[in-house]
Amino acid sequence: MTAPILRSLAELRAKTTTWHRNGETIGVVPTMGALHEGHLSLAQAAKQGCDRVIVTIFVNPKQFNNPEDLANYPRTEHEDAQKLAPYGVDAIYVPDPQEIYPEGFSTTVSVAGLTDVMEGPFRPGHFEGVATVVAKLFLQTQADRAYFGEKDYQQLLVVRRMARDLNIPIEVIGCPTVREPSGLAMSSRNLLLSPQGLKIAEQMNGVMRQVADDLAKGADFAMLAQDAKETLLKVGFTEVEYIDLRCAETLESLSSATQPARLFVTAWADGVRLIDNIPVNPA
Repeated sequence: MTAPILRSLAELRAKTTTWHRNGETIGVVPTMGALHEGHLSLAQAAKQGCDRVIVTIFVNPKQFNNPEDLANYPRTEHEDAQKLAPYGVDAIYVPDPQEIYPEGFSTTVSVAGLTDVMEGPFRPGHFEGVATVVAKLFLQTQADRAYFGEKDYQQLLVVRRMARDLNIPIEVIGCPTVREPSGLAMSSRNLLLSPQGLKIAEQMNGVMRQVADDLAKGADFAMLAQDAKETLLKVGFTEVEYIDLRCAETLESLSSATQPARLFVTAWADGVRLIDNIPVNPA
């Protein structure tokens, strides 16, 4: 049985007020739809950790740099609801745009520092759009816990910092990246890859794991990063935007794995921009 689809804040609050009055905890999984196994794993985690679960679906115009990308983003509400049915979520919140950005809306939430590196320079305004819409969704759903995938690790840290800084009473939980058997991180963008492009994309995780293994043995990152870039270009990637080793808590740049870290890679294959990251154990 599919969960009810709510489109207004009034409908949503009628549910959440009753749930809180009954002493039930609420989990929220914010998405932009086009759900895949990664999203569904978040719904499953939320269901295991909370009494009630809301999955939100909102294609947020403020986090797109390119109007064409916004126009082309898949809207698959019916299919998404069907995919969520086996997970027993309690509501799907698909807010009308005016519920998120009413006429005259003029507030932007910005998180400094964490957004200045990696994705920040390549996608100006993106994290402001993310932080603004997620702040709205946290406050509208009144959830106790929120679930995000570690695939967008920088986003996870930005959202966590935003909630802490604004004293929004919610626990932001990161869940492991769900991967294809090849190791490729699941993403809606994978659907844009041709069969040949998919074969190229599947090489990324193996290259990353080799770098992580060498870092854990004490190797210096600079030479590993250069070798990894050359390998990715050799197997068919057309551009490598960055390969970064950063502190898992602060995103401070690291030259070696002297503390818990994450390895980040963003590269283009078959006209598709792919991002991934994996944990790196201290040497």
